Amino acid sequence: MKEKPFSQASENNKAPILEILKGAFENTKTVLEIGSGTGQHAVHLASNLSHLKWQPTDREIEFSGITLWLDEAGLANVYEPLVLDVNNLPWRLGEFDAVFTANTLHIMSKADIENMFLGISQILTGTGKLCVYGPFNYDGKYTSESNERFDGWLYKQNPQSAIRDFEWVNSLAENIGLTLIHDHTMPANNRLLEWIRQS
Repeated sequence: MKEKPFSQASENNKAPILEILKGAFENTKTVLEIGSGTGQHAVHLASNLSHLKWQPTDREIEFSGITLWLDEAGLANVYEPLVLDVNNLPWRLGEFDAVFTANTLHIMSKADIENMFLGISQILTGTGKLCVYGPFNYDGKYTSESNERFDGWLYKQNPQSAIRDFEWVNSLAENIGLTLIHDHTMPANNRLLEWIRQS
């Protein structure tokens, strides 16, 4: 039997993320997760937020791992994963009350991120929420030495990957009608940014 993929980072941050999302998604019915990776977040978050429906997405190459996690959990409120390439606009995924993504923006290129926000603008309904977890720079500066080292490592893996500037990401959100309502401090020099679409 194939062994489930495992992300130590996901294991470490799932509880702090859940604590924020309990409030952020209190009135949410459907969540689109961009870049579900191993599927660990989908399982942990959906199992503890049973009032909502969770839609995992990722590149098809990740599906076997996600499916192993989902099959073992057997959660009624998690849909089968869908293929999502953020650059393949328009997204044909339906509509959602909220979007969640973790540790993706520093992997994506700037063009990928710009297209991700365009895609989000097409599928987010009403006064929908967007929650993004990961490391960010502020005023063009690293928030820690470990983030600076991590950014150097990212560049060696792919010159188009980098820790993103909060101000730039927030401007992309504002361009699609989102307003930042919380910038949560998280463990290990990460943040959880929470936006809402104003009605």
